[in-house]
Amino acid sequence: MITTTGLLRQHLIDPEVCIRCNTCEETCPINAITHNDDNYVVDPDICASCGDCLGPCPTGAIDSWRIVTTPHSIADQLTWELLPEDTDENHESAVQTDDEVQALLEVAHQGAPRAVAPKTASVPHLNVATRHSPIIATVMGNYRITDPHSDSDVHHLVLDLGSHAFPILEGQSVGVLPPPAPDATRPVLRLYSVSSPRDGERPGHNNLALTVKRVMDDGSGAPGLVSNYLCDLVKGDQIALVGPFGDTFLMPTDPMSNLIMICTGTGSAPFRAMTEFHRRHLPSGPGKLLLFFGARTRSELPYFGPLMKLDRALIDIELCLSREHDVPVRHVQDGLRDRAADVLELIEQDATHIYLCGVKGMESSVRGVLTESIPDWPTREAQLLREGRLHIETY
Repeated sequence: MITTTGLLRQHLIDPEVCIRCNTCEETCPINAITHNDDNYVVDPDICASCGDCLGPCPTGAIDSWRIVTTPHSIADQLTWELLPEDTDENHESAVQTDDEVQALLEVAHQGAPRAVAPKTASVPHLNVATRHSPIIATVMGNYRITDPHSDSDVHHLVLDLGSHAFPILEGQSVGVLPPPAPDATRPVLRLYSVSSPRDGERPGHNNLALTVKRVMDDGSGAPGLVSNYLCDLVKGDQIALVGPFGDTFLMPTDPMSNLIMICTGTGSAPFRAMTEFHRRHLPSGPGKLLLFFGARTRSELPYFGPLMKLDRALIDIELCLSREHDVPVRHVQDGLRDRAADVLELIEQDATHIYLCGVKGMESSVRGVLTESIPDWPTREAQLLREGRLHIETY
């Protein structure tokens, strides 16, 4: 809770945007975040406004604040469907000068550097569609993009948005609302990175693409509810979308920019979008694309065929296969280590941006290699975050 001149700036979570992924509660170092079956909430008596939970939140729901004279209680927050307005302006103590508001804003984001968007990124649209007012899209195609004999069942879905305005930038995500289960108290929502560029999977048409892996065991012994729903859709089916989400994991539009992209599995989705944008609009741009792509085998690697057909003048691809019978075992961190000199050369350039997307387990391994390879990496990492040149999205 942040105070100034008797006012309180309370940290809240937007229940309409939150996807209940538990990232904030796992991240909070002082256990100030809790939840029930409906909402995730911040305890005003515990929260120190350190900002640790802000960066990892995939939708931005956690970065919500209200000016109050009395904090909203945990009990009240757990029942909300929408965020309340700021304290009624008739309360004299809530009348603020611009300087007071600015003081609150500056204090709110103290602590570790937060991820910010690249300086030349386009301005994203956010929350165009909500749980209460989703956009209905039509399935135009559903294609398996891993080998039919592979254990990894990954699909490429093309969705027609009809007449709905739903602008998406490379690196943003959308939420999918499957049909509710009979015993559900609240609609389930899952987030998926968009794998098509801003002009759509098919340019000139109002559409987008998603990359979805079928989950056969969600950790409880049951198949993944939303992934199986999506992978089983057929042409003509309709689905409900919310979002877009994400205002930092975005692509710079400066053609001089270099992109170092590090991913595993379906973490490749935003990088496919970025690469497609460059292929269509900057095929001979001066900026360099360097992709580190990890998978167990070629047959489990999404988009393997199209990826191998890309012009090597457009993108430098470092495949890292850990269980392929005819190549040495390599993970993405091994690929980074092998190309450490190239990575360092690029990072030394102000035009270089680093993106990491995929399973959370690889994040510490990648950081370990960067610490080995880049002089004073912890300091450099904080600098890159502040400059909008380091972007991490793991799950």
